[in-house]
Formats: sequence, C-alpha cells, structure tokens
Amino acid sequence: MRRIIINEHLSLDGVIQGPGGPDEDTTGGFQLGGWSATYADDITRESLFAALNEDYDLLLGRFTFDIWEPYWPKQSGPIAEKFNKIKKYVATHTLTEASWDGTVLLNGDTIGQVKELKASDGPSLHMWGSADLIQSLFQNGLIDQINVWIYPVVLGKGKKLFAGGALPSGLKLTKHAVSTTGVICASFELNGKVPTGNAAED
Repeated sequence: MRRIIINEHLSLDGVIQGPGGPDEDTTGGFQLGGWSATYADDITRESLFAALNEDYDLLLGRFTFDIWEPYWPKQSGPIAEKFNKIKKYVATHTLTEASWDGTVLLNGDTIGQVKELKASDGPSLHMWGSADLIQSLFQNGLIDQINVWIYPVVLGKGKKLFAGGALPSGLKLTKHAVSTTGVICASFELNGKVPTGNAAED
C-alpha cells in the first residue's frame, strides 16, 4: 500500500498559487507570484529538503505537470536529478503523450486509477500544487499525510488548497518547526473524524 502525501507552500489565507516565481502561474490574473521566495532560511530549507529527499514517485494534476514538464528536464542539481529520474503519474482527461521521461498518464477514471496505484507496491506518492486533483482525492479519502509550509502573508486571491471543500477530517500533528522568518513547517497525518465537544463545559 502506497501513501499519498500532499506538499504545499501555503499563505495564511490558504493560497498555493505561484509561490516560486512571478511567472510560475499567472492564471486568473494572479500577480503575486514568488511570494515564498524571500522567506527561505536554514530551517525552511532543511524541512523542504527532508521531504524532497524521501523515496517517492510524483502524482500531479495536469496543470502542474504542464508547468513542470518543460522546466525540470532543463535544470541541474539534486532535486532536478531526482524529479527527472522517478516516475511521474499525471491525472489527465486530454493529454495523450508526454515528452518528460518517466511520465505515466492516468486517463479516464482518475479516482479508480489512483486507488489501484495506491494499492500497488512502490514508494509513496508525493503531490505538489495540483489543487483540483487534491480536492478529488481528499473527498475520496485517499490522502494520508499533509506537509505544509505556511508563510506569514495574506494574498487575498489565487488558487487555494481546499477551495472546493474537503472531507471533514481530524489531523494529528507529527512534526513542526518555525523558521527565523516566520514560516511554520508542519506535517499532519489524517486522524479519523473531526473531534467535537462543548467548550462551555470546560
């Protein structure tokens, strides 16, 4: 059984669009790309590299894949080497071929194919970006872990991690750190139903 792990750079108001650079994702007229770049420090980098250095394949939505496919094969360094070597599973209803080595297209019944993939042998499946795909997988109970890097910014607009709603779920914090620049690095495991109670009884 493979684990599906979400990895996201996140603003305080839940935006995940274009954290890395001004031209990364300008859809919808988004003009604040690169909002995570100035907050890097040793703590943030250590947390990110810990996630990036795990054993995994990638599971991506079509839009994120369209950004990454022309970018990563032209890059060098350990992250590029890893991304270019491992398998990339891409959920798509329209794409019929890809030039990025190691790409496997999941056409048709995305949820059914991801369930089969999750049940197969192999490393974890890491997701970056891919907001629409994450919505579908979360609503079908297929997510196991969420890693977020929460930045001290409010963006006001942009694609959000749970814009389309999510299956109500309890979470268990398993790891956390706070950078010198105010970035909260946190890992959560899915932990059953949302616990409820009556605060007035305390």
